[in-house]
Amino acid sequence: MIRVLLVHDVRILRCALAALVGREPDMAIEAAPAKDAMRLVRTLTADVCVVDADVTKRSPLDELAGFSRTGAARTADAAQRLLVLVSQHCPGALRRALDVGARGFVCKDALPEQLVTGIRRVAAGERFVDNALAGTFLRASEVPLSERELTVLSAAAEGASVGEIARHLGLSTGTVRNYMSAITRKTGARNRVDAIRISQGAGWL
Repeated sequence: MIRVLLVHDVRILRCALAALVGREPDMAIEAAPAKDAMRLVRTLTADVCVVDADVTKRSPLDELAGFSRTGAARTADAAQRLLVLVSQHCPGALRRALDVGARGFVCKDALPEQLVTGIRRVAAGERFVDNALAGTFLRASEVPLSERELTVLSAAAEGASVGEIARHLGLSTGTVRNYMSAITRKTGARNRVDAIRISQGAGWL
């Protein structure tokens, strides 16, 4: 039996995906929003963690990548059991998943069968990449920002202040300001607002 943890913030989609996966005779699924996911990843025995890339704006993907495959004992390849749902138009989200070593990538516009296939492949320790994401992978390699910088900028784009970002990520305000300076420089922006505009226009956020 393949044990699956599904993390998605939109309830109707979370329930629909859970029902889809739950129909498979060799799969058992637990579904939760991002705010509950970190509690579950520390206690739930799961073989594959399926994560909507959009939750990474509020819950850093590197935290979810550390989920345990065997309950209390963490495995060295835990991040490789991560399967991410990604839009073709968001190379930044795909880049974040790549940076933490996610093993599977399924396009959000894919047929439902693709998700099921991806889960089975990742559970078997294999790599799975939806063919529809080939172009997105190429653009992801061109994203100039690191996973952490994308997380900081995503939080800023949602209106979080430097202090709020620092508290959420467990960083000092000075460190967050340094990240913002690096982001501004790498994107060629004039300021934080301009960096957000440029990054959203390029599909990095």
